[in-house]
Amino acid sequence: MPAAREFITGVRKRFRKKGSIMQSSLFADDSAIPSEVRAATPEASLIPLAAALPETLRMGTSSWHYPGWAGLVWDKLYSEEQLSRRGLSAYARHPLFRAVGLDRGFYRPLSVEQYADHAARVPDDFRFVVKAPSRVTDPLLRGSGGKGERINPDFLDAAAARAELVEPAGAGLGPKLGALVFQISPLPSHWLTEMERLTEGLHALLRSTMALKARYPEAVVAVEVRDRQWLTPAFVDALKDTGATYCLGLHGKMPPIAEQLPILRALWPGPLVCRWNLNLKHGAYGYERARDQYSPFDKLVDPDPETREALAQVIAGTVGAGQPAYVTLSNKAEGCSPLSVAALAEAVRARVGPA
Repeated sequence: MPAAREFITGVRKRFRKKGSIMQSSLFADDSAIPSEVRAATPEASLIPLAAALPETLRMGTSSWHYPGWAGLVWDKLYSEEQLSRRGLSAYARHPLFRAVGLDRGFYRPLSVEQYADHAARVPDDFRFVVKAPSRVTDPLLRGSGGKGERINPDFLDAAAARAELVEPAGAGLGPKLGALVFQISPLPSHWLTEMERLTEGLHALLRSTMALKARYPEAVVAVEVRDRQWLTPAFVDALKDTGATYCLGLHGKMPPIAEQLPILRALWPGPLVCRWNLNLKHGAYGYERARDQYSPFDKLVDPDPETREALAQVIAGTVGAGQPAYVTLSNKAEGCSPLSVAALAEAVRARVGPA
């Protein structure tokens, strides 16, 4: 098992280097959280599974603060606050996790210092999939209950995107920035007849990210949508012109993978960014229902082998062509994202063969 031994050795080296950092400055400002979060001992089968996966595939979950992952990711039960503040380093020790989603930035933009703090807690080959703030991706300003109250004047604003996402994420994460995802929230129904104008606005927004790609060529910019009306030739042209790609969004408001693949084919060859957000059985507005049914997210409740196999096929085709793939999975996909990652990894290994 030489590949497995090399993998284990690499993991050990990566985390030895971080020890002095973790014991010093990182914890200085959150001393109210006294306990260090430790990683669970991984199942023996995960080590050779991770070693068999292509180097260009980076998978992970959409966040890391779930107490229900005790025994899977954490060595014991921790509070959500402990995990939110200190869990990232332990998360990154999981053999299959080479990426993580930073979805929290959608609600409140992160600073350069916050991005840099995250980057300092993970090994060099780890990557972040960063979700753009709602200030530039949501057409509506919403109240505390999530209901749209009025039109957002900064929707698709390039200057706001640079100031609140592109520049701080690039400066803070540096080469650990894997993908920036502009997830465009559902449009008001009367806007769906104005897709030409909106696509022009998106095109201008994406142009503002091109300087980032010049500094970090491996970083990927992707657009995820919640209305299929976006999926037009003009949308594809905007992505091609700016070097961006389409984020395969697996969510109840979007059609299954097979119906989204023509967009990826039109952009081929190119990287894959996929966010498996929600099991399709819950429909377009079932996020809260899935959360309630699946909590505490410690087991697969609704396995979806059909979606998993279709996604594994797309991943295998992408990495087989030498392109990178970033895939994050939510607990709301099948009930427990660490177990979903493991099941997807098995499906990928079956298609790509030995690394």
